[in-house]
Amino acid sequence: MATSSYSASLLLLLSFGLLCDAQTLVIAHRRRRIGMISVDNGGKWGTWRSDDRCPFGSKAKGFMLKVESNQGVGDDTAVNGITLICTSQGNRYINIMSDYGKWGCWTLPLWCPYGHLSAFRLQVKSSQGAGDDSAVNNIDFKCSHGSMLTGQGLSYGTHGSWSNDCGKNAICGLRTKIEKSVGARDDTALNDVQFYCCE
Repeated sequence: MATSSYSASLLLLLSFGLLCDAQTLVIAHRRRRIGMISVDNGGKWGTWRSDDRCPFGSKAKGFMLKVESNQGVGDDTAVNGITLICTSQGNRYINIMSDYGKWGCWTLPLWCPYGHLSAFRLQVKSSQGAGDDSAVNNIDFKCSHGSMLTGQGLSYGTHGSWSNDCGKNAICGLRTKIEKSVGARDDTALNDVQFYCCE
């Protein structure tokens, strides 16, 4: 009944040419179905950036990382960004991302062999004091059918606890906590991430 009422309202708006209002209604309708999962071991630097979400009706089945390789005596930032790869029943693939750091290259995509992304954990290098901080070094995902995907980040830091699981829902969006470039000082880039779960 709610879906029928929503469809009728959308058609009414479109019939009066209120396209902007119709788009707002679609977004509000979609956002009512969203929850969030997070972890407690993210880095302390940076600010939360705007989110990005899979198109309505699709979910994240794979991901890529933007990773700066080990710099030796230079300044390491490790993982700089995350891209989710969304897919719908029609096998259409769309990449989404929040903000990301400027260093490193994108890795090859990793995919759930079945199902979709449903939970995650971060591998984070804690504050090093006067040493080289790099915050998020890698990320693991659980897939809805039980398999696990390990990102192609760096090996430093400690794995935190797993996030809650999206359960019968699927990861469908993200927002990142990014430290912008601090010039000649110690850069960390990606410090934390939160993911959205959609029906």
